[in-house]
Amino acid sequence: MERMPYATDLSDEQWALIEPLVTAWKQERVARSATGDPGSCDLREVVNALLYQNRTGCQWRLLPHDLPAWSAVFYYFTLWRQDGLDQRIQEILRCQVRERSRRLEDPSLVIIDTQSVRVAAGVPKETTGLDANKKTPGRKGGRLAVDVLGLIIGVVVLAASAHDNEAGIALLDQAAERCGMRLEKVLVDQGFKDAVIIHGAVKDITVEVVRRNPADEGKGFVPQPKRWVVEQVNGTLMLHRRLARDYDHRPDNAASRVYWAATAGMLRRLTTPAAAWRDDVDLAA
Repeated sequence: MERMPYATDLSDEQWALIEPLVTAWKQERVARSATGDPGSCDLREVVNALLYQNRTGCQWRLLPHDLPAWSAVFYYFTLWRQDGLDQRIQEILRCQVRERSRRLEDPSLVIIDTQSVRVAAGVPKETTGLDANKKTPGRKGGRLAVDVLGLIIGVVVLAASAHDNEAGIALLDQAAERCGMRLEKVLVDQGFKDAVIIHGAVKDITVEVVRRNPADEGKGFVPQPKRWVVEQVNGTLMLHRRLARDYDHRPDNAASRVYWAATAGMLRRLTTPAAAWRDDVDLAA
C-alpha cells in the first residue's frame, strides 16, 4: 500500500539526480561487507525521512510510522556522514546549479560568515560555548562559505566560544580544497582578524574585510554588496526547523544537516523551470 506523500518528499525527477550516487555508494558498501547482504531498506524513503526531519524539526523517535524506522534512518544518516556521501551529493548538485546558471563549476569568489545557534538540552557541554560578541550560548552552526549564487562551499560547526579566526581558517581550507586554483578572493566581515588574511595569503587567496559604511551607523542591518548573500543563506537555512536550534550531540552531525538542507534547496532549483525574465537578466549580466 502506497502512503500519502509529504511536502518534503523527493519527486521522481529529483530522485533521479541523486539516485546514481546513492546506488554507487550502496554497491561499494555491499562489496566491502562480510555478508554481501544489500539490505531491504528503501534508500529513497530514507532520504525522504531525513528531509522531513530537517524541515519539521521532529525528534528521531517521532518520525511518522509510514516512513522507515527511525533507527534505520539514523543508521544511514550516520553512515552517509562517515563516508562523505552527504557532501558528495551536495558538491555534484552545486556544480550542476552553477552550470545551469551559465557559470563555471567552481567559483572564483567566496563569502564567509558566522552565526551562533542555541543548543538543546542534553547537548554535551564540551561541544558548546558562549559567543562573547553576540552573548549567545551554543554553537557557531552557521559558519558557512558560499558563492555569489548562495550555494554552500564549506561548513564548519564549532563551539560558540571559538573565535571567528578558527572557523575562518577551516573554511578557507575547505574552499581551497573544493574550488582548487579557481578560487581567487574571499570576502569576510570585521569579526575576522589578521590570522585569516595571513592564512589566505599563504594559499594565494586574497581575503578582503568588508567594512560597514560609516554613514550607515545607527541604521541597524544594512545589506552589503555581495556579502549579503551569505546572510540570506543563513536566513534560508533557518526555515529548516532542525537547524534553528542545534539538537545534535556531534558537531559533524550538525554540519551534515546543513548539507542535506542545501541539497533539498538545490534539487528544487534544478527541477523547477526558471522564470523567463531570469534568462533575460542572465544574458544582460
